Amino acid sequence: MKKILFFVTLLLFSMAPAQKKFQIIYQNEDYYTAYIADKNGKVIRKLDDSFGLNYRPETLGYFSIFSIKGEDGWTAIDINGKKLFKVLNTEIGTMSPDDIIQKKIRIVDENNKIGFADKKGRIIIKPQFEEVSSFYHGKAIIGEKCKKKSLNDHPQEQGCQHYFIECENNGYINTKGEVIELGKYTFEEIANKIKWKYDY
Repeated sequence: MKKILFFVTLLLFSMAPAQKKFQIIYQNEDYYTAYIADKNGKVIRKLDDSFGLNYRPETLGYFSIFSIKGEDGWTAIDINGKKLFKVLNTEIGTMSPDDIIQKKIRIVDENNKIGFADKKGRIIIKPQFEEVSSFYHGKAIIGEKCKKKSLNDHPQEQGCQHYFIECENNGYINTKGEVIELGKYTFEEIANKIKWKYDY
């Protein structure tokens, strides 16, 4: 019986996601070859050349965010180099992956639906929302029937036009992803109602 319990425990341990902090380092100034390293900078493994730009190298975390050559957007990887999920790009037309805010980060699926992962790289709210803000004091603002609109009063800069997202319906969710309210409200009305603000 003890042997069976030992092997079951061993199996569960081996199936658990890697949850050790690590960092991405570059040993050359060309920033083309990335390495996964421990907290002391000791190299654990070299990543192949499909890994492009790293977001915040030399930052300790349970996952690290890369652009992957031949793929759109940003991808989070674990200490073993395994792809975990796609990270939301927060600005239209600018390379700007989401940050961990209040221990959560926004992620996206192949249909551009948005959800959340925690700081250890575990998906805690599956992607399902058209638009969603970061969390603040346990609440995040959601939007549906959303459209991209240009800032007409903002001049184009070298062919780049700035945009914002406007949604017909807005509401908010709790940390379980449950919709608490959704209706014909503006983003500002919901933000004021729940006292939400962007937490850097």
